[in-house]
Amino acid sequence: MDPEEQELLNDYRYRSYSSVIEKALRNFESSSEWADLISSLGKLNKALQSNLKYSLLPRRLIISKRLAQCLHPALPSGVHLKALETYEIIFKIVGTKWLAKDLFLY
Repeated sequence: MDPEEQELLNDYRYRSYSSVIEKALRNFESSSEWADLISSLGKLNKALQSNLKYSLLPRRLIISKRLAQCLHPALPSGVHLKALETYEIIFKIVGTKWLAKDLFLY
């Protein structure tokens, strides 16, 4: 874990941001059809955009797994488009430094 990441974990605002992201990710667990996935992605997008000052995303691994699942070929293109919107938001937030470190996730 990077020192910068450790420092952020001590920030109560970042921890609050992390809990909002976790709540958004929990919506994926109860998704049973593609419309639920679009709704869950929308909530994740809103959570990601709620705190743009942090370039380090909490729960990056889980976010990347959920996005990969949303790009499954059997799902409709609406889910794919929403997942691509989420990727766009993430890439704008993280910037080149963290994207280079976490490229294997995305």
